[in-house]
Amino acid sequence: MNIISRTDMHLFHWLFRKTNHKNCTLVRAVSHTGDGHYYLILGIVLWLFEQEDGAIFLYTALLAYALELPLYLVLKKLFKRDRPCDSLANLSAHISPSDKFSLPSGHTAAAFLMAYLLAHYYPSVTYLVYTWASLIGLSRVLLGVHYPTDILAGAILGLSMSAAGLHLYVILT
Repeated sequence: MNIISRTDMHLFHWLFRKTNHKNCTLVRAVSHTGDGHYYLILGIVLWLFEQEDGAIFLYTALLAYALELPLYLVLKKLFKRDRPCDSLANLSAHISPSDKFSLPSGHTAAAFLMAYLLAHYYPSVTYLVYTWASLIGLSRVLLGVHYPTDILAGAILGLSMSAAGLHLYVILT
C-alpha cells in the first residue's frame, strides 16, 4: 500500500472514530444541506429576488452542473472505488449512500461548485460558503461513506467545473 493510500486510510479511521457509537444528527444535517435540490431552490430564489446577479448566477450554475454531473458519473464508473462502509470489516455507515461507489464525492463536488459560484457573484459570503462546503466534505467522512481522498477529488471536480462553467458562460454571452 503506498503512502497516499495508507495516509487516506489512517485519516479515515481517525475521523470516523470521532462519530463511532455516537448520535450523528448534526453531522447528518450538515451532509443533507449538500443535497442537490437545495441548490436548485437557492438558484431559483436568487433568480427571483436578486436583481443584479441572480439570473446570471442561476444560468452559470446550471451550466456548471451540466458539465460536472456527466464527468462525475464517468469518474464513478471509471474508478469503481468501494465505499468504506462496504469495504472495511466491522464498519457500519451512519447513513445509506445514494450509490455504490465513493470516488469522487458527489456531495463535495456539488458543494464546492456552489461555493465557488457564490463566492464569485457574492464575495461577501466567500468564507462562509467555503467553510460550509468543507464541512459537507468532512461530514461525508464522519458518516462513513467516503474516504478523505474522495473528498479531495470531489472538491477539485467541483471547483474546476464551476470555473469551466463561468468561462463557458462568458464565451456564450
